[in-house]
Amino acid sequence: MADNEFGYTQWGRDWVRLAEPLRQTRPEPLLPRARSIARNDGVRVEIEGRTVRAHLHRGGQASIAHVEVAPLSRAAVTAIGQTITDPTVLTDEMHRALADAGHSPAPTLVSTDCSCSARTSRCLHVFATLYTIARRVDENPRLALELQGYFDATAESDTPTQEQRWTPLHTLDPVDFFDIAR
Repeated sequence: MADNEFGYTQWGRDWVRLAEPLRQTRPEPLLPRARSIARNDGVRVEIEGRTVRAHLHRGGQASIAHVEVAPLSRAAVTAIGQTITDPTVLTDEMHRALADAGHSPAPTLVSTDCSCSARTSRCLHVFATLYTIARRVDENPRLALELQGYFDATAESDTPTQEQRWTPLHTLDPVDFFDIAR
């Protein structure tokens, strides 16, 4: 067994690096507690497309953390498709081949949010969520590509369009939502 509890595969290590970036100059005091929460299955994760919703319950406190992952670019989807012929079983060698080809499969976060009182994007609950995702990706590396929309993009023939995060209010027609007599 590997020495690292989280991120013992290259695919999972990419997720650990989101919580523990190499450019960080001082230690983050919340990381040991976040690893403990993730280690003891204190995070219930729901994955919906590129969005992860995590429910954390500690004592009398409950928090909901959201992590949204950026979609892969068309160039990255093409490179992954050319480098990895069978994405059902992903290995560390395949990860290295992608990195050598200049297309790192590391995720990029679009946004993070938490309902806790910390009011920061790097709170204990977001860290615990990232460690939980890293553990799941270690168990099933295919999840790393699923969370970035790789399989959705390969199913489409055109370039993937990024879905809008918000619907502009002026684009809605009240007739569609209310029973209005004309």
